[in-house]
Amino acid sequence: MSDFEKVFVPSYPYEAGPGRGLLSPYEPGTRTLPAGFRIGPRFLPLPVEVVFEKDVPVTLRDGVTIYTDVFRPAGSDRVPVIVAWSPYGKSGGTAPSTTSLFDMIGVDNGALSGLAKFEGPDPAFWCANGYAICNPDPRGVAESGGDSHLWDRQEGLDCHDLVEWLAEQEWCNGKVGMSGTSYLAVSQWFTAAEQPPHLAAINPWEGISDVYRDLVLRGGMPDTGFTERLQHNFVGANRREDVVAEAEQHPLFDGLWEEKVPRFDRITVPAYIVASYSNTLHTQGTFRAWRRIASEEKWLRIHATQEWPDYYDEAHREELRRFFDHYLKGEDNGWEQTPRVRYATLDLHGVDRVGQPADTFPPDGVENTRFYLDAASRTLRREAPSSGSSAQYSARTLPGQVSFVVGFDEETEMVGYPKAHLWVEAEGADDMDLFVLVQKLDANGTPLQQFNVPARSALLQDVTERSASVLRYKGSDGRLRVSARHLDDDLSTDEIPVHSFDRIEKLAAGDVAEIQIDLAPVGLVFHRGEQLRLVISAHNLLGAIMPGVPFHEPQNTGTHIVHAGGTRASYLQLPLRTV
Repeated sequence: MSDFEKVFVPSYPYEAGPGRGLLSPYEPGTRTLPAGFRIGPRFLPLPVEVVFEKDVPVTLRDGVTIYTDVFRPAGSDRVPVIVAWSPYGKSGGTAPSTTSLFDMIGVDNGALSGLAKFEGPDPAFWCANGYAICNPDPRGVAESGGDSHLWDRQEGLDCHDLVEWLAEQEWCNGKVGMSGTSYLAVSQWFTAAEQPPHLAAINPWEGISDVYRDLVLRGGMPDTGFTERLQHNFVGANRREDVVAEAEQHPLFDGLWEEKVPRFDRITVPAYIVASYSNTLHTQGTFRAWRRIASEEKWLRIHATQEWPDYYDEAHREELRRFFDHYLKGEDNGWEQTPRVRYATLDLHGVDRVGQPADTFPPDGVENTRFYLDAASRTLRREAPSSGSSAQYSARTLPGQVSFVVGFDEETEMVGYPKAHLWVEAEGADDMDLFVLVQKLDANGTPLQQFNVPARSALLQDVTERSASVLRYKGSDGRLRVSARHLDDDLSTDEIPVHSFDRIEKLAAGDVAEIQIDLAPVGLVFHRGEQLRLVISAHNLLGAIMPGVPFHEPQNTGTHIVHAGGTRASYLQLPLRTV
């Protein structure tokens, strides 16, 4: 893809100061931070002496210079280094935006040194265990030169060059790893696809893997509120890529978006991947990447919370250290005996089951089972109704949805990839934006939900009531604009339909469209007497990804009709096994 196809605009202004972190001013040089050093009174003191190299220039292959901070253990031993690649600022750990967010969700800022990037590895822990941490500002960010790019091959090429530069430093043992959540996870897909020779292992901890399908046009619907917020991190003196404008100019999947899908077949480095069912931004992208990367040595752990408390959990950091000790230090510590998959099943009003070992996901014993919609009784049935029926709703008024339920008479696990296969029609409209949700109900029919973070405050109740879907789990969701229903035959499977998004197929009057909607991977336990509810709606059922972020508000009109039974037997496919 050529650069002229992208849209560049002036970057947001960069002003160093406390708002961007206590170490944000440009101050090149090397200093030694003694054991016990504390960046601020609320942060963890350093357990060991650390050499801090600040604003080190690194020249990329095209001559652009970027700047990075490096924290490494004092002494003469050569050590491996872990890279945290993101535009969030080298000193984001002490920025009020980070500390206030962690306070709100219940992550203890006092358990961190404040020297980490937002969502990145903490130098206090890693330097004490014989690792260096590299926190770069990518091109176009802060003092780094060039124009910034958002998640594509350019970032992979740039980080490739940084990896190779680090491997040549006299304090480095020649082994480089990558770690971090969200943006810091996505950048690892693109870097690993460029195959830098000294990249020895990666640790993507939840992140998208397709900018079109996961971020800006999920289900073919423009939903760019979070992207707009994300782009405010691209601060500097030059230009930034405007992905929101690109989404407006490129509503169909084309070469621009193809460049923003990692080349999974080129990712061969050992990978320890962490995922959850509950992150409405990251879940599907993380599972997609795990399925598709070519690495023969790859592990997947599916946890039951939100990524930030999971990432900084002491036991999980120790486990990650074992992974890096094996691949970056060459230690024979038995890591390779770790189960290739460990998955969770959520209870939502009991005790979640975590760390369950398996060879793959879904685990053995799971069968994809069809539950057919019965529009007359509003239930889900194992057999398709012999005669046709339909349920309908007004797309402009509340409730603007129809739902169907099924009960369980024995304990059942739902683990894997659900999907909806529907026959739908629009009266008075040529298109439909459909939102689908699979909920767990208790024996009394009450929908069950679960906070993913330690905090349970009134503030968390407020912000997650109709938004902040990454912080409160409400079920497995999916969405589709019906005119974007065409499937990619090369990528689709019976489990997971994949839409091509390369054409628009509007509905004519009387058309009944057969569609498939991929739902987020799921792990739920249903006890005897509990129920499952399928909701099909014209309205966004979960709201925005994060607090205060605008979300896609569909302009649905007319009447939506969901057909069932007979020759139009709509069904919900669920991955089930009895316990």
